Amino acid sequence: MPYACARVPFFAAAAAERAEPTLREHAVAIVVGAPPATRVVEANAVAREQGVMPAMTETEARARWSRLVTRPASVDLVEAAHAALLEAALGVSPRIEDGGAGIVYSDIRGLERLFGDHAHIAARLARAAHAVGLPARVAVATTCTVARMATWRRSARVTIVSAAEQAAWLAEMPLDALELEPELAATFRTWGVRTVGEVAALPRPGLAERLGEGGVRAHDLAHGRDREPFRAYTPPPFWMEALGLDWELESLESLARVLAVVVERLCVRLRTAAVTADALSLDLTLASGRHDERTIQLAYPLHDPAPLLTLITLDLEAHPPGAAVTRVAVSAHTVTARASQANLWQPPAPALRDLAGAVARLARLVGPENVGSPILIDSHRPDAFTLRPFHPSDGDGVGEGRGAVEADVPARAQLVMRRLRPPRAVAVQTVDERPVRMEWGGWHRIVQCAGPWRVSGQWWEQPWARDEWDVACGDGTLCRLARDHVTGAWVLDAVYD
Repeated sequence: MPYACARVPFFAAAAAERAEPTLREHAVAIVVGAPPATRVVEANAVAREQGVMPAMTETEARARWSRLVTRPASVDLVEAAHAALLEAALGVSPRIEDGGAGIVYSDIRGLERLFGDHAHIAARLARAAHAVGLPARVAVATTCTVARMATWRRSARVTIVSAAEQAAWLAEMPLDALELEPELAATFRTWGVRTVGEVAALPRPGLAERLGEGGVRAHDLAHGRDREPFRAYTPPPFWMEALGLDWELESLESLARVLAVVVERLCVRLRTAAVTADALSLDLTLASGRHDERTIQLAYPLHDPAPLLTLITLDLEAHPPGAAVTRVAVSAHTVTARASQANLWQPPAPALRDLAGAVARLARLVGPENVGSPILIDSHRPDAFTLRPFHPSDGDGVGEGRGAVEADVPARAQLVMRRLRPPRAVAVQTVDERPVRMEWGGWHRIVQCAGPWRVSGQWWEQPWARDEWDVACGDGTLCRLARDHVTGAWVLDAVYD
């Protein structure tokens, strides 16, 4: 079973060179952090020949080579380069596996009739990678593990490892070719193990006893065994529908009619693939030549055209495009639809289309940043919370029956705190800093009080501190008072029922 592995060495640097081809002639280092704490995370072959290595500070790297060229680490460049490598491999073999940044495996069984022997197939894969700006090393072997380790050979662009020579070839590979965790590799070095062959010669039971799963994994890799089955890579689908126009759309009504056609086509595709959209991206080409791009987050994943069109229309009403529209494009971010069982102990939930429309109308009235599910913040500040996008499947009360909650409540009387939001400003008289009278719809004498309980926080930015008291008034009212230490104001925070 021949497999090919294409590896682009020093991938982050190669991604930068792909964006700027002139960098290939220079020593290049990819750095992170802000001066003077800038640190090298990757360096190309030219820089490594001058002694520049990852984990160095930029100052140390420039001391090794004064003409070093640095570029900031870019996730976008790395992701784009890796996508280009996967597409190049798909042009040679229909079965490939994503091996991580800069590595792709190809199942080349049966390709001999198309491209020739294994050497020709490997050369074709190397040319395909080079065509997209990525100088890849390619190796062919009986397993993906051996093929990956074979790409460590810097002297050869293409390497073929036959089954007969595999054991002898692996024995000469350096320990680094196994790409072990740093701690595990350091352990092997303290034992005097320097090559893959020496790891393979170690007793497997002893490795399992001393190093656990990591030792067994290293032993399997040293023998060239694949630890996992081949997982074929499937390109992500392109969920977009567009419509170019020979005329200009100047009114929202005419634009909505065109959008209805585009959204209907998109929803047919979504239903056919059994997926739903949890976000829509709308790209409007304007008569002025500009683009109006916007993203519409959905309260619940949908694939029905009517509610999606309603949400888009509401967003356009709130934020009209700046000129007439000449082209419409709608794309969807998709998720797999999940079935859920209704609960017998609570009323049926609203229809998804009605729920999504209601959330969209609320967002239009109060702003999208003010609509969502409240999430408590890890803070001592009372009522500190933030909002996240609302989703009915978050578990916030969904699926918990009303009858089940009531069944857990004991029959005995309970004391319940009723929080007042916003808190009521009150006047309080104190003796020795303890409240004795409170003005709230008239003056009330405080007969008992417990406290204070001081809470504070955020001294590093906007400090706050307050004392809380539980008090009992002469008329039997139980309540909680709070005094703000910053302003000195008293508030009625809660009443006990």
